[in-house]
Amino acid sequence: MLRSTLRVTSRAARPLAASMGRSSAVHAGAAAQAKLYSQIQMGAMHGPALQHLCGLRYASTSVQVPPMAESLTEGSLKEFTKQVGEYIEQDELLATIETDKIDIEVNAPVSGTVTKLNFKPEDTVTVGEELAQIEEGAAPAGGQKPAAKEETSAPQEAAPASPAAKEEKPQAAKPAQAAPAKEQPKQAAAQSSTVSAGASVSGFARTERRVKMNRMRMRIAERLKEAQNTAASLTTFNEVDMSALLEMRKLYKDEILKTKGVKFGFMGLFAKAVALAQKEVPAVTGGIEGDQLVYRDYTDISIAVATPKGLVTPVVRNVESLSVLEIEQEISRLGQKAREGKITLEDMAGGNFTISNGGVFGSLYGTPIINTPQTAVLGLHGVKERPVTVNGQIVSRPMMYLALTYDHRMLDGREGVTFLKTIKELIEDPRKMLLV
Repeated sequence: MLRSTLRVTSRAARPLAASMGRSSAVHAGAAAQAKLYSQIQMGAMHGPALQHLCGLRYASTSVQVPPMAESLTEGSLKEFTKQVGEYIEQDELLATIETDKIDIEVNAPVSGTVTKLNFKPEDTVTVGEELAQIEEGAAPAGGQKPAAKEETSAPQEAAPASPAAKEEKPQAAKPAQAAPAKEQPKQAAAQSSTVSAGASVSGFARTERRVKMNRMRMRIAERLKEAQNTAASLTTFNEVDMSALLEMRKLYKDEILKTKGVKFGFMGLFAKAVALAQKEVPAVTGGIEGDQLVYRDYTDISIAVATPKGLVTPVVRNVESLSVLEIEQEISRLGQKAREGKITLEDMAGGNFTISNGGVFGSLYGTPIINTPQTAVLGLHGVKERPVTVNGQIVSRPMMYLALTYDHRMLDGREGVTFLKTIKELIEDPRKMLLV
């Protein structure tokens, strides 16, 4: 009888338990929904997580390594400005690629969330390879704010550690730890005796550091060594009296700056002098291609500009057709771009002659290296007051040394000397440039 009663009670309890289970499940589901809704409202759930929850799928855009130049097919990834999960705006900088000549910026083609980064810094990347993927249209929804909260919360978490730090200070004053201090006089005495013997340099800093060469620095090194190994380099020197040029600059620099907005320097006049001297010695802007000598009837001058990353040589084109002020304007524009790191491969492509001005750094004398595959380079140096003989009288004049390094395979010595002498004559009497 008892067994039968228990059996009936058990059967009656089953529907009740099932009903209670369904009720608790409903309550749990409602609580979860409320919590989820609260997270969405507060912005705690966004981006890919919210899309997955809602079943949304945005189009994924591949970001590829852009074309560089005909002579460049690869570079090194310098950095990504965004990490996976971060939101990026259209045209915002995503990555920087370092090449042999310049840094190339890769901007986001669309707005969205970065979902994949395929490389790490210093990896070699080639044109057309996929750098990253961006999920289009994935709204930030405050996606960058949590990162800011994490940054600010870090110091707050570290704050409780300060009492522990305070407790460590008394420990430093314990007799057991203070004992080694008694041995210091002995060590000092040993050091003094060693130094007096002149056999130790332990008291001096002898640290060293190693920095990985960037691609531009490596390429510069390769090209300079290539120039030494390939060209039959020869340097000829001359000196030029800068009196007339300095006087001309003094008379007109303020007016030119006011009316043209250009600083009237030396480079425009020297570039123009090179273009005029090239008419007498056309081989100076020529080149060797195989078994042929190539002569060019135009003068594209590479102007050496020092930047924090290395030397770059943007090109002023068709100098023979430009006025001195137009040359100065172009040199100023290209120099500014180079120093700001905005120079492009197109700005540096070509060039059949180079001018390097070491005088701005205080150089007195030097031998420039040919910028291959060019044939010659003109080195300018500092202007210094020196005693010279003029009409039988010893006078002080502002003098500059000029150095022309050229490939003896293309130019004979007579041509090199003639070219440099013509530049000297034009600079010493700038009015001649108006007559030719």
